[in-house]
Amino acid sequence: MEFAGPGVGVRLPSPGDPATGAVRPLPLMSLTRSLIDVRPLRTSPVFRRLLIGRTVSVLGGFMTMVTVMYQVWDQTRSTAWTGAVGLAQALPLVVFGLFAGAWVDRADRRRVFLAATVGQAVCSLLLAVQGFTGHVPPAVVLLLVAVQSGFGALGAPAAGVFVPRLLPKEQVAAGLALQQVTGQSMMLLGPALAGLLLGWFGIGVCYLLDALSFGLAFYGARGLPALPPQGEPSRAGLHGVLDGLRFLAGHRVVRGALVTDLAATVLSFPVSLFPLVNAERFGDDPRTLGLFLSALAVGGVAATALSGPLTRLARPGPVMLCASATWGAALVLFGLAGNPWLGLALLALAGAADATAVVSRSTIVQTRTPDALLGRVTAAEQIVGQAGPSLGNARGGLLAGWTSGTTALISGGLLCVLAVAAVATTTPELRDEASAVPDAP
Repeated sequence: MEFAGPGVGVRLPSPGDPATGAVRPLPLMSLTRSLIDVRPLRTSPVFRRLLIGRTVSVLGGFMTMVTVMYQVWDQTRSTAWTGAVGLAQALPLVVFGLFAGAWVDRADRRRVFLAATVGQAVCSLLLAVQGFTGHVPPAVVLLLVAVQSGFGALGAPAAGVFVPRLLPKEQVAAGLALQQVTGQSMMLLGPALAGLLLGWFGIGVCYLLDALSFGLAFYGARGLPALPPQGEPSRAGLHGVLDGLRFLAGHRVVRGALVTDLAATVLSFPVSLFPLVNAERFGDDPRTLGLFLSALAVGGVAATALSGPLTRLARPGPVMLCASATWGAALVLFGLAGNPWLGLALLALAGAADATAVVSRSTIVQTRTPDALLGRVTAAEQIVGQAGPSLGNARGGLLAGWTSGTTALISGGLLCVLAVAAVATTTPELRDEASAVPDAP
């Protein structure tokens, strides 16, 4: 340890091995470096304000998700209608996502995000109005959800450029980890809070609180500087979309990151199997079933809270590959586990691996994509994140119907591990990926 003055340095003794002189890190310093890297919160007030607004908005979003499901089920008592809620949320993102990304890459991303936030807030206000008045057909509720999701499809690609433009490159992974840990925490808190508020005040209040949460998101983004594309703006319409797809097809590292995520979710996403596996292996106990999703979220929060060493490592490619393979292996072991507590521990491990993979994948996308293309590539990443789990749930449900929940889990996990190994073998650039490498195809 040195204290340097003008032209002089005074060296103080450091704790270490007297024989070798090797310095042993102090326990407190080691613990601090193990925790999530909070440098972005200290160095960037704009990012700090943006993160606060985003966190509150994510909380409101999870509350609305639960409230919509509750309202539609209460009105229809039909699983077909509750399943349609997921379609109303996913289809606008899948259909309009790439076109929204091309538009974002032609405009000031700050203004686009603010406009999209206002649109989402208006949809939540309309949901609140119908919640207070009642007697609105479920189709109208789903229409409002779909319109809100459409505004989200526009806002997400715009938000995708915020972190790499606000933070230095060595802090991008830390900023994404902070977004991930707050999002996972809201996933734990939001549904539980929605349940309490639904019981106390009804659906209108939940929707109204979500509308107010967009106000904080708007405030957080309002202080951003103008963020026009750096480089040549996107071409209009389909030409801009095709340019983005050509970049994805030609950039092996970014393509490999998205393919890894798509393979992991399509081949092994387990949520649709939870009720059947719970019945087959754990006596159909509803308490166990309720803990399955919570275990995934708890693992995600814990892993992101202790992500400091991984984000400072600046090697997101190998970290993502290892985390994705761990996700698949944990699900294989969960399929074999006969003890409920061991099963929950394995799901927590899977959740931790998933959160780590998400942070690493987003780091690759946001540090290796030219700014002028980042809206389109972020839109593609959002589509993969939305479509992959939906297809994975469908795959698992169909296979479980033909075989069993355990078979679907184990085979999906094994296929995930094999797919990740194939990507790692065929994409050595991703295996060796370090965020310090220049952005080049």
